[in-house]
Amino acid sequence: MNPVIARRVRRVQIGLVALGVIATLIGAVIILGAYRNDAKIDANRASAVADVISADRLHAAVNFVTPDGALRNPKFGLLYPTELQVGQRILVDYDASNPNALARPAGRDARLSVLPGVSIAVLGWVVVLILMLLVVQVGRWLQGRRDKELSSRA
Repeated sequence: MNPVIARRVRRVQIGLVALGVIATLIGAVIILGAYRNDAKIDANRASAVADVISADRLHAAVNFVTPDGALRNPKFGLLYPTELQVGQRILVDYDASNPNALARPAGRDARLSVLPGVSIAVLGWVVVLILMLLVVQVGRWLQGRRDKELSSRA
């Protein structure tokens, strides 16, 4: 293969590997972040009955009252919010040292983050591998085209 084409193909492949590594890191951060949040909740766990005030596939907001009588609404919503409905009353576990920061529906934990985290990493690498194969084919095509041009000149 022409050294210029080979060098360009290699550079693109290195960039694609970097994208695969980034996808893997994103998946790992999702999983590790969920376990870290759960550890914070478990270290100072308290429970309360909460009212779901808004909910969609990726976010749920709740209100609950802590033992000191304060109405709390975690600023980032609930962790693991799937399958919740507006108006539903649920039991939540929250970090008693900071009830406005972390809360999750009782019975749910970081294990729910493993599938999405791994899926992101795997999907990232599948896309990278497909693009790498495409880059190799384009490199071969360019080399074949160049070879034909050189042979037609001779």
